[in-house]
Amino acid sequence: MTDQGAEDRLRTLRSATPAAPGDAARRQALAAAVSAFDANEDARANRFAGQGSGASGRLRSMLIKARTWIMDTRIPIGAVAASLLLVPLGYQLYATTAMTGSVPDDTGRPAVMLRQVEPASAPQMEIAADSIAAVPAPLADEAAPVTTMRAERSGSSVLRPQEPAAPSMLALPEGAEMKARHFAPGSTPLAGDRLTPFEENRVKVAAEDPVSTFSVDVDTASYAVMRRMIGLGQLPAPGSVRIEEWLNYFSYDYRLPEDAAAPLSPDLIVFPAPWDTRKQLLRIGIRGYEPQDVLDRPSNLVFLVDTSGSMDAPDRLDLLKRAFGLLVEQLSDNDSVSIVAYAGSAGVVLEPTAGTEKATILAAFDRLEAGGATAGADGIALAYELAEGAMVEGGTNRVILATDGDFNVGPDTPDALERLIAEKRAGGVSLSVLGFGQGNLNDAVMQSLAQAGNGNAAYIDSYSEARKVLVEELGGTLVTIASDVKVQVEFNPALVSEYRLIGYETRALMREDFADDRVDAGEIGAGHTVTALYEIVPAGSGAEAIAPLRYGAPLSNTGPADELAHLRIRYKLPGAGESRLIEAPITTDLVVRDPEAVPADALWAAAVAAFGQVMAGTQGVQPMALEDILSLAERSQGEDRGGYRAEFLRLIRDAISISGTAPSRCAVPGERRTCS
Repeated sequence: MTDQGAEDRLRTLRSATPAAPGDAARRQALAAAVSAFDANEDARANRFAGQGSGASGRLRSMLIKARTWIMDTRIPIGAVAASLLLVPLGYQLYATTAMTGSVPDDTGRPAVMLRQVEPASAPQMEIAADSIAAVPAPLADEAAPVTTMRAERSGSSVLRPQEPAAPSMLALPEGAEMKARHFAPGSTPLAGDRLTPFEENRVKVAAEDPVSTFSVDVDTASYAVMRRMIGLGQLPAPGSVRIEEWLNYFSYDYRLPEDAAAPLSPDLIVFPAPWDTRKQLLRIGIRGYEPQDVLDRPSNLVFLVDTSGSMDAPDRLDLLKRAFGLLVEQLSDNDSVSIVAYAGSAGVVLEPTAGTEKATILAAFDRLEAGGATAGADGIALAYELAEGAMVEGGTNRVILATDGDFNVGPDTPDALERLIAEKRAGGVSLSVLGFGQGNLNDAVMQSLAQAGNGNAAYIDSYSEARKVLVEELGGTLVTIASDVKVQVEFNPALVSEYRLIGYETRALMREDFADDRVDAGEIGAGHTVTALYEIVPAGSGAEAIAPLRYGAPLSNTGPADELAHLRIRYKLPGAGESRLIEAPITTDLVVRDPEAVPADALWAAAVAAFGQVMAGTQGVQPMALEDILSLAERSQGEDRGGYRAEFLRLIRDAISISGTAPSRCAVPGERRTCS
């Protein structure tokens, strides 16, 4: 039987306008919601018991802390909606953790900590920057301004608003699809990374400016940074792409010099450019002499380790310790090792110790802990003091700086540090720089210090990269066989209309610097290979990018009829003050006109350069489609010691996936390229 009175009361309640709840009702509703949340989370905890405390545990801890903050500050129920901002942020932390493989540290410290603030202020969120690749924009009313966030370090990482930035692959603008085309001009560095700005080399007219001069470069940091960013699902930012460092990441089968007195041997070839076969590529290869006793030479090594707060991450200090452990295993009784740490103030961790005392050296590394600010300049000064005190004549005297590049205490300008390092370099102590971590990498400091210290710069993004740099290439890393190496090419305008040096923008020299022995240049280590590519336009090919001058002077001296260009290389033997000169004509008989006859090594270099140009968004160049670059690299992989070329193929495939490019309709190699 139906209760007619109850039905009438129900209809009345449905048609009535509810009264606005008071503060007590809001608190009661919030308490009920919190209770329901706790019950649900307890059920989830029981259901997933025994499965560890990974990212899901971190997310739960974050939400519980947010609930506590809301209750303690007694804010109205309407503000609870703001707490929903933590959901996409928590999801981002979860997704990034899954992608990078990072886990909470041994202390169980949560990745997200909320700081108590006054009710009228918005809460500041301290977030471990190495757990985040990009932070999604917060939910907001349409009228509210949208801001992006960046990590600023001062012991901890606090997110602060800044001007809107270009979208990253992990934080797409509203309405964008995950497979939107996303080439380098729209890419951004990870928050906090500082890159070295430079202007790309432009096309030059051989009749007006026939001479090109640059310093050699064997650094590889830019390549490892690219690999790290693609591994995070993001294409590299243009400012991080230095194509010469991508080229020189790989070894090539160039002729090996036979005599330490003539430690460099040029290897030259000219062949059709795969992105426009009307043009040609001039490849200059140089290989350094490799002494038989390179690993037996005495070494005086000072490890200068950044232990500031910004190094407190698995991919920084923890990886650094394991990386240096690899190098220590290669040391002998001819070697001496010292360790200096800096954070707030600098200190000696290990006095000069014989390389055979491996347990003592490794124990000293194991004691290092991160915390405090960064007194980088003080650390460098102390490291040089130890190096000078343990100097070995006729051997290697080198400071190896390991840092994320965050010099924020003391005289931290690159110019001031460069002057100190250049002074010590003249005294026989060189400097190499190893970069670690992401989101705080100071590329500008790394590059300037390594160049000033007659050393090399590498970026250690993984244990395998540490093995490559500190074990497989140890001789080249530690033993210099030629210093102040400069390259100069003079083009014959009768045969070459235009040319463009691919890469080496940060190593460019003035023409007069070539013969000036006071001008510092790059070093080549034992067994190192150096590769440089010029794109050249043969006269009369029709591929010229610059129209001829109306009143241009006629050519008067075109040189030998069979010379495309003339190569000069200057270098100094270790410890010498006067340079030596190597000269070689680049003649037409070096031109390989059949694309099928081009050696695999030369085609591989072309594929690497093509990929670098696409990632950098190089202006004025007809880009190859990524699929065509992949095909070219697959055909020219050749012998792959260490598997680094296979890894490059994977990186191209990942870039294709990230950018979402459609299959290309470019012409096959050997035909005139007409990319769609």
